[in-house]
Amino acid sequence: MRDIDRLHVLTDTELQSRYSHEELTELAIAGGAGVIQFRQKHGSTRQMIETARHMQAICRRRNAKLIINDRLDVALAAGADGVHLGQDDFPMALARQILGPDKIIGGSASTMEEAGLCLAEGVDYIGLGPVFPTTSKDDAGPAGGLELVRRVSREFGLPVIAIGGIDAARASEVIRAGAHGMAVISAVCCQADPQAAAAELLLAMLG
Repeated sequence: MRDIDRLHVLTDTELQSRYSHEELTELAIAGGAGVIQFRQKHGSTRQMIETARHMQAICRRRNAKLIINDRLDVALAAGADGVHLGQDDFPMALARQILGPDKIIGGSASTMEEAGLCLAEGVDYIGLGPVFPTTSKDDAGPAGGLELVRRVSREFGLPVIAIGGIDAARASEVIRAGAHGMAVISAVCCQADPQAAAAELLLAMLG
């Protein structure tokens, strides 16, 4: 099983406009994030590749990993460490064939069945959620709760990165439920001090 870092921060420039993807990358890593996930739903592919390359340079310099949300082409062009794919995105098993065994592939799941598909398609971790209600993603669906975290963590043998409505106050209960780690957007990107928010999350998660 691949060693997956525990705090993932998804950069976002739609929920907030104070910081660029590159600035959020610097701040989140300074706060302790080990994985940065580039998430951008709009804009040109050329611009996404350029931004991702800048982010990858920061991640390499700071010993963190860069994963691209949804876009296998951007991940390949930017030389990213991996890609995170949803159930309706580029097929995970085909992504594995293209990226090879050394790149990280994460798969989104919101049910036991979807978690099983992630396992069957060869992902390195399951991005499970939303655990709690969230406003960061329009199509997040209903919250699965901590019981789903317990079941997926127990039954599939893959690191579970919980996502959705998680903040420092809820971090410890998510880990106690069996999650390997967590991925956040607004809990870091939309806070007054993203670096401090990431550090607080990491402390709550590990404490």
